[in-house]
Amino acid sequence: MSKNYFAGIDVGSTAIKVALVDEHGKMTGEHVTPSGSLFHKNSLAALAQLLAQCGVQREQVRYLIATGYGRKLFKEADDSISEITANAMGAFETGKAYGGVRTIINIGGQDSKAIQIDDSGSVVHFVMNDKCAAGTGRFLDVAARNLELDLEELGEYHFKGSCAPLKINSTCTVFAESEIIGLLANGHGKSEIIAGIHYSIAVRTARLARRVGLEKHVYFDGGPALNKGLVAALQEELGCEIIVPEFPQTTTAFGAAILARNEFMTEVEDAH
Repeated sequence: MSKNYFAGIDVGSTAIKVALVDEHGKMTGEHVTPSGSLFHKNSLAALAQLLAQCGVQREQVRYLIATGYGRKLFKEADDSISEITANAMGAFETGKAYGGVRTIINIGGQDSKAIQIDDSGSVVHFVMNDKCAAGTGRFLDVAARNLELDLEELGEYHFKGSCAPLKINSTCTVFAESEIIGLLANGHGKSEIIAGIHYSIAVRTARLARRVGLEKHVYFDGGPALNKGLVAALQEELGCEIIVPEFPQTTTAFGAAILARNEFMTEVEDAH
């Protein structure tokens, strides 16, 4: 008898993340690919690539839940849910290995969120900043481009500076961009500018997190959580240790896959 699998697909504004779990809710595989402009086509390709990678046939995927910014575009899903619910479940499950998680910080391509969950992974409270890109992954993309660096290099540069981080005052990406250009023109080093950018994001993000309430084990996910400089700035700003999972980009997709498994199991039990 062939094994059953369950998938979660997080169709984000900048990246598509797919996760696959087995009947026990154990992660089987995950895949991340840029969203591009063809969300639906690229989502199908990302799913196909993950299944091929794991040696799983499409018909073995018994239930699939879509989440994220473009979830409604993925018509092949059995269901779609908000990324807040999926993120909470993914962090709750992943966080068990770290002694449990109650506060989640998620920085995505276009928004940032802080979520508080209870001891079953349900959302108690959340706040979101989607009005301005200055505290998001988009801001980091713009900064990297202006500094002529790869996005991956920002984290390393954070620790290279010999001067204090420069203050980035603008709360708008467009103005912050001209501020960065101005600082470069005045001869400031890339490291102190980058550290300033990270602290500027950390201050805004910490404000969000405090609004939902900081409880033990703060979990940080989303693509920017791969940036060690930003993690260090956020830890300093919050004054507590932050858990960054091994694959921070796929937490939400993993949560959607877990919920897909739970939904399928409930339907099977109800049928009996």
